[in-house]
Amino acid sequence: MHVIRRRGWEIPERLATPERLVLNRRALLAATGAAALSLSPKMALAQRISDLPDPTKDLYPASRNEKYTLDRPVTDEKINTSYNNFYEFGASKSVAKAAQALTLRPWTIKIDGMVESAQEIGIDDLIRKMPLEERLYRHRCVEAWSMAIPWSGFPFAKLVELAKPLRRRNTCGWRPSSIRRSPPARNRAGTPGPMSRA
Repeated sequence: MHVIRRRGWEIPERLATPERLVLNRRALLAATGAAALSLSPKMALAQRISDLPDPTKDLYPASRNEKYTLDRPVTDEKINTSYNNFYEFGASKSVAKAAQALTLRPWTIKIDGMVESAQEIGIDDLIRKMPLEERLYRHRCVEAWSMAIPWSGFPFAKLVELAKPLRRRNTCGWRPSSIRRSPPARNRAGTPGPMSRA
């Protein structure tokens, strides 16, 4: 008889992160970067080029949170706004021109699930409700590049406070509800997405 003895650090298969989510980690990072850029009109090249007015323009520049400092100078804006991974627009790092097709407005955030009360809020209304701040971050990638950038936005904890999750909830997930205008690479074989995370 074969006896399986689990070590203390082993977990049951049912508790392991599904492989599809592990394989989508790059899509998660790309989406996180896109979200950060969309919250920062000063940094979002697509928004500057867009003809749409920015209803939150008067909120920037946000005051700097001095808790976040750098050990190097900030990377030139021309580099940090054009060197990125948006797999929806192509597999290379030179997708800044194609990414101009990213629709920044209107965006609606839907908060539902295990929260006190479900709600929908437009991105501009959400930004106005949040305490904006600027932080200096150094991003280091496993692909051997790094950047030092200013980031403007709000702490995720403030979004959680707005959502008012039920006490028994200890995870958060997000997913795109729809993509109205499909980016060029969205339907290409091998392109990850739409990204979701729990």
